[in-house]
This record gives sequence, C-alpha cells and structure tokens, in this order.
Amino acid sequence: MKNSNPCLSGPTSLSSGTCMTGSRGTAAWQGFSFREYLKRGYYPMANEDNLSIRLGQILNLTLEVDIPQFANLSVTTARKLKKLLVVIAESVPFKPNFVSLAGKLGVSRNSLEEYLTFIEDAGLIARLRNQAPGTIGLGKVEKVYLDNCNLIYFLSAKEPETGNIRETFFMNQMRVNNVVVSSAVADFKIDKYTFEVGGKSKSQEQIKETSSAFIVKDDIEYGYKNVLPLWAFGLNY
Repeated sequence: MKNSNPCLSGPTSLSSGTCMTGSRGTAAWQGFSFREYLKRGYYPMANEDNLSIRLGQILNLTLEVDIPQFANLSVTTARKLKKLLVVIAESVPFKPNFVSLAGKLGVSRNSLEEYLTFIEDAGLIARLRNQAPGTIGLGKVEKVYLDNCNLIYFLSAKEPETGNIRETFFMNQMRVNNVVVSSAVADFKIDKYTFEVGGKSKSQEQIKETSSAFIVKDDIEYGYKNVLPLWAFGLNY
C-alpha cells in the first residue's frame, strides 16, 4: 500500500505541474499541480480515470483480506478498521482519546492499540510520538495521521480539514528519511529543528523564543528567512 517512489513526492512549485526527475525516472502525475497532487497524485495510478475505484479496491484488500489473514481477525473487525480510518481522515488532525475511540468502535483499549499497529504496519497511518522510538520506550502518541493526503480525500465524506491536509503532507514526506516527533511549542521536531505548519498568514508567535525553528506555510510560492513553502518538502528525497 505504501508508495516508495521518490518521484511521487510533489511538484517543483505551488503552481507548477512539472515533476522533479531523478535516477529512478519520472512520476506518473507529471502535469499535476500541488493541489491536484494532494488529492490524487500520491500513487502510481494517479492518471487513471478509475483512480477512486482502484484505491477503494486496494484499501478493501488490505483491510478485509491482508490484515485479517495476518492477524487472524474477523470480517466484523475488518469493518472496524475502516471505520477507524474514516475517523482519522475527518479529524482536525486526530489527537487520540483511546478510551473514547475504543467505545465508539466497540472494542477494548488493548484491541484498539493492536488495530492501530496493524494499519500502521500496512502503510495506512503514521503515529506521531513525543519522542524518538527506542529512547525511553516508544513515547506517547500525540497525533495519528493517515499515511498520505490522497487517503484523506478518498475516505472523508466531507471536505477535509485544511490543517489535517497540511500536517499529513509534511509528516508523510519528512518521515521517509527522518525521525519526526512532536514539539512542545509547535507541530513537529526533527533533530534540533522545530517546524510549525500553517497557512500564508501564519505568524511567528509560537516559535519566537525557539532556536532553529521554522514556519512552514501553505499557499506561498517561495521561502524567506525562516519561512519555508510547504510544497518544497516534497523535494527532500
């Protein structure tokens, strides 16, 4: 389910439809704008007319066949996995209350943790923790994201929340080559660097007293000083 093609990362500018190229070839979505990429450009079949059908088939196969066979789960449980994905897709972004969520799904807290592990291992979600894995345990899960923005648009019955889209894209792109953890003052931290993600009007207020901190803005073409355009994070691998 998870895409490993580095050419499917994002266009070379906010409005450009030109795909970056490298030793592994040209992406299937060449000609897409950044907005189109967020909606349908992540997977190799991006240009196919029946993308929604194909993506639905892949999700159903993963949730109803692959995971249940691997984990010995029932069909009923498989449906709960999909319901869990929809909850994450429609969140702002999703900060888990495990007791409440377990109650909504009709499962135990321990079972919910197992389900999240299964769908994360299948490449469908990413969990943001408050510290790097392996330091002191696994760290507390601060937020849960779908693996990529295409899944949000596919699974959400309503217009996806903009902040969720922005943070999901950043997390999806940066965790390929980096350990991404939550920040006490902003959205993300990678090594000594802090990142706050927002729209073009996002101020410096949250990070004004934080060293090595950056504002990542959507809806801008170019960066300046410690302000970086969101689309550019699609070019980091």
